Amino acid sequence: MKSYGKVTTGLIVAWFLFALTASAAGLFRNDANRFGIQVALAAVLPLLIFAIWFASSGKFRQFALSLSPSALTLAQFWRIVGFTFVLLEAHRALPAMFALPAGYGDMFIGMTATYVGLRLANPEHRNSFIVWQALGITDLVLAVSLGTTARLVDPGSPMLPMTMLPLSLVPTFLVPLFFIFHVITIAQARAWKAGDRRLESRSITGGLSSAI
Repeated sequence: MKSYGKVTTGLIVAWFLFALTASAAGLFRNDANRFGIQVALAAVLPLLIFAIWFASSGKFRQFALSLSPSALTLAQFWRIVGFTFVLLEAHRALPAMFALPAGYGDMFIGMTATYVGLRLANPEHRNSFIVWQALGITDLVLAVSLGTTARLVDPGSPMLPMTMLPLSLVPTFLVPLFFIFHVITIAQARAWKAGDRRLESRSITGGLSSAI
């Protein structure tokens, strides 16, 4: 298990450094004001790698499911920075069609993550926990969909900031990472038995360090 933790942490760090370096080099910049193929690949490839690894490796799946569901949920607190989208929309730097749903959706998930992670991440609140995780996934999918189609609906939509630092890290790193956290926690919750209050004792801090 420890080896999987080290490998996973190393891969996440390498993934972040790639997204950061590529963004700094302007690889994701798209002056056509839309997400380019580079952003799409950076966002989708980690998801595919995780899906294949999770489905094909029992040991990796066991490791992923052993992570603290509370810690993985608490990590979603960072989505409160979605207020940045709302501020940029107010200055007409991002289209309202994308910025408002994505911004307010992320803010809701971020503001409620602490409560859900500390109070609902247990078998007693299994259904509520899964619903919240599903809402988090819906928010991510909606944001990506709107960000991709905004330019098609309104050719004047200013999406350039999303392809440059620091916002380029959102679709190329944070969105797929948070999506993976949601998938893992839902898989964990589905294995819980209704009414079973016993969960393996895990430190939230230790679980979070293992997760990221």
